[in-house]
Amino acid sequence: MSMVVGVDPAHRSASALHLAALLARSSGTGVIVAAVVPPAWPSTAGGADAEWRGYTRENADRALDHAAAVLGGSTSTEYLLHEAPSARRGLTELAEQRGASLIVVGSGADADPGRIALGAESDTLLHASPVPVAIAPRAYRTEEDARVTGVTAAYRGTGASAGLVLGAAGVAASVGAELRVASFAVVPRDSGTSGAGLDAELPIASTWAADIERQAATVVRQVGELDGGPTVSSVDIGFGDTWESAIADIAWRPGEVLVVGSSTLGPIARVFLGSHATKIVRHSPVPVVVVPHSVAPHGRA
Repeated sequence: MSMVVGVDPAHRSASALHLAALLARSSGTGVIVAAVVPPAWPSTAGGADAEWRGYTRENADRALDHAAAVLGGSTSTEYLLHEAPSARRGLTELAEQRGASLIVVGSGADADPGRIALGAESDTLLHASPVPVAIAPRAYRTEEDARVTGVTAAYRGTGASAGLVLGAAGVAASVGAELRVASFAVVPRDSGTSGAGLDAELPIASTWAADIERQAATVVRQVGELDGGPTVSSVDIGFGDTWESAIADIAWRPGEVLVVGSSTLGPIARVFLGSHATKIVRHSPVPVVVVPHSVAPHGRA
């Protein structure tokens, strides 16, 4: 198995490369670094089209050279230029052709450092990918010998998210890391069906959290029954009046990866983020692996 890493010929960034190297070192997986360029029009093989073709390929070659300089010899890596009408189409084509288990991309350029923004390309990729998509925060960096230190599964207490935990268990096992189960309770200070605000809503959130912990205990037992499954370190629930504060309410370690499931409303075998998952991705302080609903129980890094 391998993973496909997309590099943008027009916007050089090392974030996705550092994340791919971290995952590859941890799992022993090969890396395919791809620069996607538009195909030439056969009917205009000369003139301006040939000039444009040469320009795009020079940019792609420079992006691949930059990727080779970043990765060095730390991973088993193949570098290639792939023609496709869009980055989304090119990366999904390569993943299917090569039997890749993961696509790795970087954040949109408008994210704050250490955070993730879904740009136009990554958003369309999330709607089309048949395999999990890993997204590196902006300016993400790791040490040359760093490995995944932990895998956290975002859990909502639904049947689908229980499957996601089992998929995350596969990811954790493949990279030799512990698994943590995490949920997030967001109670805005100005909200409340009672109209009383945060103080009145917290007991309700606490009851919900206790229910989540009971359900998570069942899923944790299922993880413990997996052959070669990972150790489950804890079940954590973050509280806050915003998604950012709730996610920051639990501890995050360098080298940790968050696994988020796609919406059950999404097309089968495709990634489609619900509103909660989108907010978790946006505020995550660590790289996120978004897993299509249909492949969650069998996900691997």
